[in-house]
Amino acid sequence: AAVDGPMFRRLWLVGDWPDIRPGESIAVNGCCLTIAQIEPGKIGFDVIKETLEKTNLGLLKNGDPANVERALRVGDRLDGHFVQGHVDGTARLLKIINHPDEVRLTIAAPDALVKYIVPKGSVCLDGVSLTVAAQRGNEFDVALIPTTLKLSTLGSLAEGWPFNLETDIVSKHIVAWLENRGLPVNNITAGT
Repeated sequence: AAVDGPMFRRLWLVGDWPDIRPGESIAVNGCCLTIAQIEPGKIGFDVIKETLEKTNLGLLKNGDPANVERALRVGDRLDGHFVQGHVDGTARLLKIINHPDEVRLTIAAPDALVKYIVPKGSVCLDGVSLTVAAQRGNEFDVALIPTTLKLSTLGSLAEGWPFNLETDIVSKHIVAWLENRGLPVNNITAGT
């Protein structure tokens, strides 16, 4: 259930984690949120208007599943890609390709974010870190392994779903470094 406040919407996550505390960060569909309230069996987050408008969190209704991940602790093993929970924008699910040997999603990235997406690079969709399998202009594919299909919402979403997209942190830093020095960046846009 969501409770609105003067500057936020209260988003509740059902679950019982005995070792959480107010102020801790938890990613919900890839959005880093701060725990504002803890009650038996649920955790409340205050989600501000900007986050609701720029991510898919505003589309969630009571009972909808979400991908949830706790923050990495210092000293924990690094496993996979670096993900911050800082959503860059939304990317539409264009097509779901179900083959006997794999499931692929074709996604359209916003033109402004395409320069950060490269084949075999990483992206994060709704909090799930994935490898880019192919790229064509502003469209890219990711292949989903059975474990990802089982443990996330990615295989159950309808075409048109606006994924919360976080592009690769290393790509963002390299592109920013080049652009800040006036060096050329291969900026692929839709239709090229």
